[in-house]
Amino acid sequence: MSERITRALRLKTDPGVFLTTVGIILAFVVITFLAGDWVGRVFGTASGWIMTNLGWFYILGVTTFLGFLIWVAMSRFGHVRLGGDDEEPEHSTLTWFAMLFAAGIGSILMFWGVAEPISHFAAPPRGNVEPGTVDAAQEAMAFTLYHFGLHTWTIFALPSLAFAYFIYKRKMPPRLSSIFAPLLGDKIFGPIGKTIDIVALIGTVFGVATSVGLGTLQINAGLNELFGIEMSPFVQVLTIAIVTTVACISVALGLEKGIKRLSNANIVMAVALLIFILVTGPTLFLLKGTVESLGVYLTALPELALWNNVFPASDDLASWQNTWTVFYWAWTITWSPFVGIFIARISRGRTIRGFVFGVLGLPVAFSVLWFGIFGMASFHIELFEGGGLAQKVSVEGDIPGALFGFLSHYPLATLLSGLAVVLVVVFFTTSVDSAAMVVDMIASGKDDEVQASPAHQRVIWAVLMGAVGATILAGTGEGGLTALQEVITVIGLPFFVIAFVMMFSLVKGLRDDMGERLPTVTRQWDRAYSPEELEVQEEAPSPEPVHPLHQIPDPDNGVEEDDGAPAASSTATSATDQEPNSDR
Repeated sequence: MSERITRALRLKTDPGVFLTTVGIILAFVVITFLAGDWVGRVFGTASGWIMTNLGWFYILGVTTFLGFLIWVAMSRFGHVRLGGDDEEPEHSTLTWFAMLFAAGIGSILMFWGVAEPISHFAAPPRGNVEPGTVDAAQEAMAFTLYHFGLHTWTIFALPSLAFAYFIYKRKMPPRLSSIFAPLLGDKIFGPIGKTIDIVALIGTVFGVATSVGLGTLQINAGLNELFGIEMSPFVQVLTIAIVTTVACISVALGLEKGIKRLSNANIVMAVALLIFILVTGPTLFLLKGTVESLGVYLTALPELALWNNVFPASDDLASWQNTWTVFYWAWTITWSPFVGIFIARISRGRTIRGFVFGVLGLPVAFSVLWFGIFGMASFHIELFEGGGLAQKVSVEGDIPGALFGFLSHYPLATLLSGLAVVLVVVFFTTSVDSAAMVVDMIASGKDDEVQASPAHQRVIWAVLMGAVGATILAGTGEGGLTALQEVITVIGLPFFVIAFVMMFSLVKGLRDDMGERLPTVTRQWDRAYSPEELEVQEEAPSPEPVHPLHQIPDPDNGVEEDDGAPAASSTATSATDQEPNSDR
């Protein structure tokens, strides 16, 4: 039955995985529109329970993943190449970084670049400093960089590494189930493997849909700032429809013509905006503040990595970590299969060590720079330019409009706001089109043939992502951001469990492929003589015989070498003149 349907639709994919996933997602969309309030209450109750009872598991999990990645990169597995042993990287480092940035976190930087630092500045998370002070600014930067630094890219890097290894080293299909081949064997091609892939597909669609929702809220805020267009579900659904159409065109063109060009163009525009803020703002203050923020982040990281808000300063702060950190980790891990395969696909030929430190290094460095510039510029407005941002974000709750309120303090504010809207739209587009391409790969299990798959097959996935985003925003009966947080927190839970099993499976695969470790072999040296000992030997009437390797042959004494050993001499060498004993 399922095969007949896929043939009728002219699809080149796995019928069971494709139809089951699409069916579940469509059922969610239909039920939500018919009984949105009920769906909202279900996800609200489930997310509340998870946040209260399992928030600590999310916090511990991501920190554990970070420690694992550092260990595997520094271990003997670090030199293993993701591909053939002599294979070179497919993309240049600059192009690689641009594609990492656009597909992974670009839309997040635009949405939270101003909103998060100023939110924590106005209401410090731990309640241990006075709001609106220098201490509050430092704590705000510590939490912001914790959320968008090493930990976020750890969630992307772990599945990326596993995908790259099993796809390019073991030649496995580009599916989440392939990562578990060392544990499941050929069962990855049966019901168990297909179930894993269906879960991955559903999570990816919902994770990208959350990004679609956040991007839509910000686009609506920008249009409100520029043209006075109201903030409403109708405008947001219409925005999703328009931008999803653009994404469908891009995904139909493929990686080289669509995604790669958009990624390169977007990174240029983002850097241009960053430089403009740096040059036209308080430049010295921003540079010094960015460097200091990095130090604050590194100092606070060991504590924040395991901080669980056990002793909240007030009832208002009791749920802070759940609505911020736990939401971030759950959201990020749901679309990590998409980012994982995408990063793996553009990282072929790199070593595990180069891959890990590249994925954890280049994007994190840019995140530190981005949040440092925008965060410190926001604080400068609040402390020295009359403020207004804290009121907009913390009191009025206008998080999507934070960036546009910030840009109004700079020259060419209208032009900058228009550029910001374009950036959000392009980040939105690159997230959807690259996700649609990758989801199509997971569903079909084919990498080499993905470009040959029917264009409408990839478009179906892009449309589904837009539909889910619109449904969550407009159909659950909750506020936009609240609904996104509740749904994604529930969807993210199984992915944390899968990630722990993923680490074990990856190490098992590496050990199986490398075989038994050979013992370490080192040079063997004879005894070293100090200059004083040598002097005593020379003065002694009957010196102790010295090993031939401690003697320097005299080329003029007429004695020939025997079997490669130098001729005897009465002069011994010091420790610095010795050669290793190659006979041992």
